[in-house]
Amino acid sequence: MPLLVPHEDALDVRHRYKPDLIKGDMDSVRTEVLDFYTSLGTMVVDESHDQDTTDLHKCISHIRDFTPDLDKSNLCVLVAGALGGRFDHEAGNINVLCRFSTMRIILISDDCLIYLLPRTHYHEIHIQSSLEGPHCGLIPIGMPSGNTTTTGLQWDLNEMEMRFGGLISTSNIVRGGKVTVRSSSDLLWTISIKKT
Repeated sequence: MPLLVPHEDALDVRHRYKPDLIKGDMDSVRTEVLDFYTSLGTMVVDESHDQDTTDLHKCISHIRDFTPDLDKSNLCVLVAGALGGRFDHEAGNINVLCRFSTMRIILISDDCLIYLLPRTHYHEIHIQSSLEGPHCGLIPIGMPSGNTTTTGLQWDLNEMEMRFGGLISTSNIVRGGKVTVRSSSDLLWTISIKKT
């Protein structure tokens, strides 16, 4: 967190953005980090016995299970640091988007953000042009898309088939403040983040 606000004192930032919970298999957290947050009252849940799910999966399960139903309709989980490391970790994080497809989860890095567009919905994506774009992409996930249609892109798709080994929409450009997407399969939406 201190790297996100470099003009502020790192210790103040760590105190202000204290997690309520640290949950995972604890294989990559440093002892001094656990000790620091435990001393501030953060609860630690060691799930090292579960090696079949990722730490992100464990945390999203917790959020899903312990968020009151009234709050879930507008819930959006922003996952910082989910991209830009080892590819197998990135793939695991993208898999979490698919496993929790009814939740709005955004994976974010220094360069881009990614979220799932479930095939069950028509999507209107409102572009915050001061923060994101113009480069974007749509990637079929789980199965090929037999039919994808978009508006608002430099290279719109009109009932196009997309699949790995064929066409996927990369290096596209948003043209305005709104992009619409309809697809016969789940898609990943990715858009660049502007450097400030």
